[in-house]
Amino acid sequence: MERRTLLAIGLMLIVAVLPSILFPPKPADPGATADSTVAQPATLPATPAESAAPQESSGFEVVPAPANLLPLPGAQDVEPTPPAVARSVTVASPLQRIQFSTVGARPVAVELTDYETFAAGDTGRVQLLPEASTFLEYALVVGRDTVPLGDWAFEPSTEVLDVDGGPATLEWVARQGALEVRLRYTFDPAAYGFDVEGSITGAPAGVLLIGLGPRIAAVEADSVDDYRSYGVITKAAKTESLKFGSLDPFELRVLDGPYAWVAIRSKYFVAAVMTTDEGAPQIGGAIATGGLRSGRSATLVDVVTTLPVPSGAFQFSVYAGPQEYRRLASRGNDFEDIKPYGWIFRPIIRPFANFIVLILLWMHETLSLEYGWVLILFGIAVRIVLWPLNQKAMRSSMAMQAIQPEMKALQDKYKTDQQKLQQEMMKLYKEHQVNPLGGCLPLLIPMPVLFALFFVFRETIAFRGVSFLWLPDLSRADPLYIIPIVMGLSMFAVTKLGQRGIPPNPQAKMMMYMMPGILTFVFLNLSSGLNLYYAVSNIASIPQQWLISQERLRRKAKKADT
Repeated sequence: MERRTLLAIGLMLIVAVLPSILFPPKPADPGATADSTVAQPATLPATPAESAAPQESSGFEVVPAPANLLPLPGAQDVEPTPPAVARSVTVASPLQRIQFSTVGARPVAVELTDYETFAAGDTGRVQLLPEASTFLEYALVVGRDTVPLGDWAFEPSTEVLDVDGGPATLEWVARQGALEVRLRYTFDPAAYGFDVEGSITGAPAGVLLIGLGPRIAAVEADSVDDYRSYGVITKAAKTESLKFGSLDPFELRVLDGPYAWVAIRSKYFVAAVMTTDEGAPQIGGAIATGGLRSGRSATLVDVVTTLPVPSGAFQFSVYAGPQEYRRLASRGNDFEDIKPYGWIFRPIIRPFANFIVLILLWMHETLSLEYGWVLILFGIAVRIVLWPLNQKAMRSSMAMQAIQPEMKALQDKYKTDQQKLQQEMMKLYKEHQVNPLGGCLPLLIPMPVLFALFFVFRETIAFRGVSFLWLPDLSRADPLYIIPIVMGLSMFAVTKLGQRGIPPNPQAKMMMYMMPGILTFVFLNLSSGLNLYYAVSNIASIPQQWLISQERLRRKAKKADT
């Protein structure tokens, strides 16, 4: 899918500029610090439903810390305690239902009430965490000692918490020997995730390890496409992405902080640990360890973040939910950068992509229209806004095609004299008032907008699971292939109209048939929302192309009469 997407972008660029450059005149000859305490997370396997690979144990493997740190008092003298018996604690809000375990005080299930799972063989709401998840699994590192808190028995303040009328808190306490850990989770009914405040007494200053792995659960119909979106995203001075697929099994990658937030993402969902103070990043760093792979895609990467606990107290915030642009942006620290719009073109495309998303959301909410109609109106509106640039480009392109026979004659006549050929070409352009770059530059100006639209329609969660007419999901391919075929036919119609009144050109005729066919094939399995927009955009450009071709025919007839 990534190769097909890149190919589609390249072909769109070719289609945009090809009419102006098809027959151009021939040119003349011409690192992590040493004082950090780290723990290496063991790789976690996939669940039986997600992978046939054998199960392996999980946990923290201790990497010795520098000798200048004090050991945990009495750590060697603590008697082993029997395994704790887990009880469930349920927190319910209008947006989510989280089930915690009293063993480790960590979430074992996060259900998003507004989103449906599309995974094969699965039904119901999205469950964000896979089985055997280490999300929010704690460990305390002091000196040479690591105390895994994931198997500690925590006592909750309540076992059922209803978060509806306003913020609510869930408190936890656990003790072993002289060590005491207290946690307070604060929930907001209008937010995904929760805020965490904690204190550790009975130990010197240390580092708290917070698990994020091994991934977001696969809840999309196209699991392969979902796997390819998996990544670890970090925010310091800038946002950086580490694709799961870039890590080999058991390869360890240390990500140097401090960070404002560290997150793992899928195509549409994200789980993150972030600072509560936008001005001062507090997440010390992260460690990512490669895990299992499915073909070319990595399905598991265990991620652990580090949080310094210099005075025994700490705080951070947790987000576990959808990649909704406005909700992410409201968290501050550029959390909306979790979306990878644009790849290598990201600095240019991202501002346009964010602006377009806001426009589409505004149209949907203000006009009370289904997203399918929003895309249709938006496609027409974009054509109207770009009408002057497109008109200039179309006229220039048709003018260049019209003088192709004369250009070919000059090239044959002066094929051994490039300097003379250039001079005669300039005369030809001046005589016919043709700018050889006139068809290219007007289309290059709105190109960032066109590319931004490509990424927005492919990856915006607002289109996920949204049906329109016969289309079951605007974020997935048209099961009947009607929209991509209409898109290809509309492209052919625009090209055909562009050649009215122009002398026959075998190469241009070949491109008229080839390009719509190639792009139709490329777009067959891309999102139907993306295809719908491009089909509408092409159809909306037909009247403009027809008017310009009529203008060309009238000039040709007038010239013949004189």
